Formats: sequence, structure tokens, C-alpha cells
Amino acid sequence: MARGSTLPAPRRGLRGAIAYRGGEGMLAWAFHRISGIAVSVFLTLHVVSIFMVGANPEFYNYIHLFYASAPGKVAEVLLGAALLYHALNGTRIVVMDLWPALTAYHRLLWRIVWITFFALGLPGAYIILSRIWETAK
Repeated sequence: MARGSTLPAPRRGLRGAIAYRGGEGMLAWAFHRISGIAVSVFLTLHVVSIFMVGANPEFYNYIHLFYASAPGKVAEVLLGAALLYHALNGTRIVVMDLWPALTAYHRLLWRIVWITFFALGLPGAYIILSRIWETAK
């Protein structure tokens, strides 16, 4: 550490590169990347499954049977969560880009993202998962 500096020395190596440094900003960044990858994977699988209509209709039907099953519904909820978080956090980023003065409130905006995420996501998850509970009766 340099004399008079209040900043810690940078961490070196792989462990330093992936070490959690704390704060809402890093978590927002990580969740945004993870949700973006999840959405990309789903879109790829979706395109492949639609291709299967013509290439292999039996496999296409098998995929849709999975979508209708309990694990498929859980996957649908996870996809919905990834889409919702990615959209809300992306909106937060756009708002801060358009109005730079709001970056001073990035923690508050991130908390608003989470409140909105749960306010919209929990009812949606309940609607999707209630079909599983109804068929289990």
C-alpha cells in the first residue's frame, strides 16, 4: 500500500480476480450476467426445439412433455425469474445511463429492482407452480 493511501493493495492471481469485494454493484453485475447467460441458453434450446418439429416430431413431443412435467414447470419459473431480473436490472442500468445524477442512488435503485422482482415474480411463480399442486391432488 502506498504511503497515505486508504485503498488496499490489489489482489493478484485467480483468487484475487474472482474474490467477492462486496457491495450491491458487484452483486447486480454478477446476477445480470448469470441471468443473461440463462436467457441465452434458453433461447438456443427453444430454437433447437422448434427446429425439431420438422426434423424429429417424436423428439419435439418428448420435449413438450417435459415442459408440462413438474421439473419443466420449475425450469419455467427459473426462466421467468432470470428474464424478469434481467429486464428490471437492465432498466435500472438504462435509467442511470440516461440520468447520471441517479448513480448516486444506485443502491436504492437496486433495492427497488428486488422489491419489484418479488412483487411481480412471486405471483407469477405461484400461478405456474399451482398447476403442479393441482395435479398432485
